[in-house]
Amino acid sequence: MTVLPSKAGTKGVPRAARERQVLAAATEEFGRHGYEATTVAAIAARVGVTKPLLHHYFGSKQELYVACLDPIGERLLNAVRTAMAEHPAGAPPVPLRVLHALFTALDGQREAWFVLYDPTLPPGTDAARRAAYYRDAIDDLAATGTAELLHAAGAGDPLDADALTYAWRGLCTALVRWWVQHPDQSPEAMTQRCARLFTAGRTILALGADPT
Repeated sequence: MTVLPSKAGTKGVPRAARERQVLAAATEEFGRHGYEATTVAAIAARVGVTKPLLHHYFGSKQELYVACLDPIGERLLNAVRTAMAEHPAGAPPVPLRVLHALFTALDGQREAWFVLYDPTLPPGTDAARRAAYYRDAIDDLAATGTAELLHAAGAGDPLDADALTYAWRGLCTALVRWWVQHPDQSPEAMTQRCARLFTAGRTILALGADPT
């Protein structure tokens, strides 16, 4: 493989800074368009560098995707772990703490959620396996949380916990998708909105269960 000079195509920008620019642009492209529809050429054009330079820095498109995915996966996984581990007096319930942690971790890079939850990743590839690792780890935490909530509510069917975990993942994805479309909404505003929606949901369900 041809070895390029350390500043080839960077227009004087230090390599570390240029790599950060590439990763930011690639994360947005992968998140908005999916792995399959994203091209290295489009990412290079956004940053203002050449395709050979991107390949020199990151290797293949799959390797570039993984370079975007790993910090996202670690950030989200650690955010969920921390939110579930904290139980200060008077703290919001676990679901709201987790949502606030996710919104905070994604703030400034909201499309990153869809890098992790990308249905267009080629099956059996290193990229798909790496994404599955993070998704499974987050799902395991969600399963623990939902099982605890259902146990506290007196529900004992294990399939209930599985169904609720599946629904929770879909809810998080839907909320982030809505959030992307409303860039003026801060993590705090989103958490408050979720609290209102949860309260409204409980009220609606209670009315539906009222035999009178």
